[in-house]
Amino acid sequence: MLFGRNQKNPITITDKQVVKWTYSTCGYCSTGCAIEIGSNADGKPVASRGVGGADVNRGKLCVKGIFEHEVFEAQGRGEIPLLRGAAQQSFDAVGWDQAFDKMAAEIARIQAQYGRDAFAIVSTGQILTEEFYTLGKLARGVIGTNNYDGNTTLCMASAVSGYKRSFGSDGPPGCYEDFEHTDCLMAWGSNLPEQHPIIYWRMKEAQEKRGFPLIVVDPRVTMLAQNADIHLPITPGTDLVLQNALIHVILAEGLEDKAYIEANTNGFEAMAVEVAKYDPTNAAKICGIDEDTIRTVARLYAKAERAMSIWTMGINQSTHGSDGVVGINNLNLVTGNIGKPGGTSLSITGQCNAMGTREWSSCSGLPGYRALEKAEDREEIGKFWGVDPEFFPKQRGLTETDIFPAIETGQIKGLWLVATNPMTSMPNTARIRKAFEKLEFLVVQDSFADVETMEYAHLFLPAAIWAEKEGTFTNTERRVNITRPIKQAFGQSQSDLWIFNQLAKRFDQGRRIEFPEQPEQVFEEMKFLSKGRLMDVSGMNYALIEANRGIQWPYTEQHVEHGERPKAGGVRLYTEPRTFRHPDGKAKLIALPFIDNNEVPDEQFPFWLNTGRLVEQFHTRTRTGKIGNNNKFSPTAFMEINPDAAIELGIKHQSYVRVVSRRGDAVVMAMLTQRVPKNMVFVPFHFFDCVNRLTLGLLDPYSRQPAFKQAAVRIEATDQVAAARLNKESRGY
Repeated sequence: MLFGRNQKNPITITDKQVVKWTYSTCGYCSTGCAIEIGSNADGKPVASRGVGGADVNRGKLCVKGIFEHEVFEAQGRGEIPLLRGAAQQSFDAVGWDQAFDKMAAEIARIQAQYGRDAFAIVSTGQILTEEFYTLGKLARGVIGTNNYDGNTTLCMASAVSGYKRSFGSDGPPGCYEDFEHTDCLMAWGSNLPEQHPIIYWRMKEAQEKRGFPLIVVDPRVTMLAQNADIHLPITPGTDLVLQNALIHVILAEGLEDKAYIEANTNGFEAMAVEVAKYDPTNAAKICGIDEDTIRTVARLYAKAERAMSIWTMGINQSTHGSDGVVGINNLNLVTGNIGKPGGTSLSITGQCNAMGTREWSSCSGLPGYRALEKAEDREEIGKFWGVDPEFFPKQRGLTETDIFPAIETGQIKGLWLVATNPMTSMPNTARIRKAFEKLEFLVVQDSFADVETMEYAHLFLPAAIWAEKEGTFTNTERRVNITRPIKQAFGQSQSDLWIFNQLAKRFDQGRRIEFPEQPEQVFEEMKFLSKGRLMDVSGMNYALIEANRGIQWPYTEQHVEHGERPKAGGVRLYTEPRTFRHPDGKAKLIALPFIDNNEVPDEQFPFWLNTGRLVEQFHTRTRTGKIGNNNKFSPTAFMEINPDAAIELGIKHQSYVRVVSRRGDAVVMAMLTQRVPKNMVFVPFHFFDCVNRLTLGLLDPYSRQPAFKQAAVRIEATDQVAAARLNKESRGY
């Protein structure tokens, strides 16, 4: 007789009848996994698999990548341009020429009536780098608005700002290989198993081989914290206090790397004076980490031969986000942990091509990490593009988070959204709704026609998705990888590159400027403009990128001439003394006083509200919400609440509750768990009309990134029947 496992049905794998595998790069998070999409005899994508020879993922994919082939024809794809009718009640299908003529006419009207900057553009981290570059040329060199930004302001702006302040340039200095060399890893507000599962696998594999200690700083017992050697459940928004206290101990006990500090940094004296104020006894009262633990962690980190810090949104999405990044950089500079294997400050980026937009989109400046504020940069790009340098603004305009208040005040009258959905992603949803209502003209350019922002759109442009196009992405570790087209674009949708080029032809200046039609031609322009700069890609080409499954920048023509392996191009930055991007070649140690301007719990709103990601979903669920094997694991908004708090409030597991902040309210399902402390709740941010009805719109003064993770709420029981109905309606049933 058969028992147990032998009695079960055997596992079978369905033959998808794949006849062709096409190389690509995953279009979800910033890990940059090499992926192949399998097509059947009819040319339909039917399977996805990781690429074994790729250094990033080594054949593995997360649950999103495994089912990524299903997005091509997922429900809600945009098929044809749509123009809101005269009655404003519905959309009419129109041809592309009519759509472009209408859009160009409205841009011209708004700029003529209200000024050039009255039309704004908000881009994304999701399109290809060649498309980012072309959009930047269109925005800066043709349309000419200075109110042009990307939704990466919501996730990575603090990392960008912090890198620039400390090192003189954006660009993560480390790489995934550092896990294989480090002797101590500290993760600040980063839950790798759910945010970046493949990076977590890389880290975990290295940890099992080397046995380095893992320290996790996070107010919630995340999956990463559960596997940590030391978990620091910090009070939200007080990372800077902990960082200063750690450096205080390091300096007080003489554990700093004096030789490295002398050779590579400025500002040590002022920083030392500031951190002297943060002795562990007093710091513990603010950040919630006891003084003995602060001292232990400081010694562990400083005494490690090689130590590295990683972080994600837990640091960035704060009113102190930029300072938090600088604080991490300070910690690594004083311990000599920049530019060596296993010693780095590595921001884990959010979107698949957030690095591409940082490098090439011209949102915060001009392409190739050039600055609008520098006359020589304006002159160089103007000459190359054929644009009068005086046409460019001389400083950066409004960020995304400042554009919406400018709509409220009437400063901005028109808006173009490219692959972004601020109705779900921006804090304080009620305020964003009111801003949209004031726009005279809103263009939504997206692969899906059912994004929530369509409620306010006047024109919809259907864009090809991810691997319906060709071009490159840059991942977290500066690795440029390529996407090849799997199939023809859905319906009448077109690539974003084609859309930008066609719109440019509707303007006199756009007809005078050359806009290459082929992605590889655009890449050649980028290569030329990158020569001699930090992010030099001049030695790359599409064939070489694919052959090597991605190449890290900088990778120059000299690398090719010398026959070096692509990996030798730019595994790490700042590996030699005085190679930082400040004029004197040194990094800056910066004194960081802590200013407590967080919204904190009180009698009326007694709970901290924390937000974050789920492994099955991505951002606003525009794609993963349509994929059954992603959506079935987390189909509805929920809230983690501590069982002790739930008992006091009379809340049962999986009952619906009302969460209320000073901005609004949301109905969610209560999930009782010890992962959150008694005075905190956690709500995933992916769901429409949910947690961002509650979040705080306060901004970091340097990065202008919102403080999504520090807000105060109260919890109320609610009528279960009404709540269930509301939840079904929000899910589109």
